[in-house]
Amino acid sequence: MISTRGRYALRVMLDLAEHNNGEYISLKEIADRQEISRKYLEGIMTVLSKAHLVDSSSGKTGGYRLVKPAEEYPVGDILRTVENDMIPVACMGESETKCTRADKCYTMPFWMGLSRVIDNYLDSHTLKSLLEEGHREHCTCCTEFQKHTET
Repeated sequence: MISTRGRYALRVMLDLAEHNNGEYISLKEIADRQEISRKYLEGIMTVLSKAHLVDSSSGKTGGYRLVKPAEEYPVGDILRTVENDMIPVACMGESETKCTRADKCYTMPFWMGLSRVIDNYLDSHTLKSLLEEGHREHCTCCTEFQKHTET
């Protein structure tokens, strides 16, 4: 399951993509638009910055911005960065939860296949594609256009 941290990280990255004009965007602006506490976002932004998914600048005009175009950010990269892994069951993990029976387990190939499907799905969407999809869903001009083309 994707945690709140993962969901918020994706929202923040979408916010940065949507308001990308090359300038740094303050954490306050992002937090206000996304209705997420600044304190909570600070931790997420630190992780995203260390992973080089965002660039940060301090000072009066400081804030955050994307380091590359929105179409070059697979959703999977963002979620794996803040969630650490996206495995469907704990026994596939590399930590203390890794199953000692994995090499004999009849269900392991199933879980590995599910993991590949999840990764492929997450990596098939980018920040740009999510913004475009969201725009189509929420934009009245697009909705009206779609109604007219369906008849």
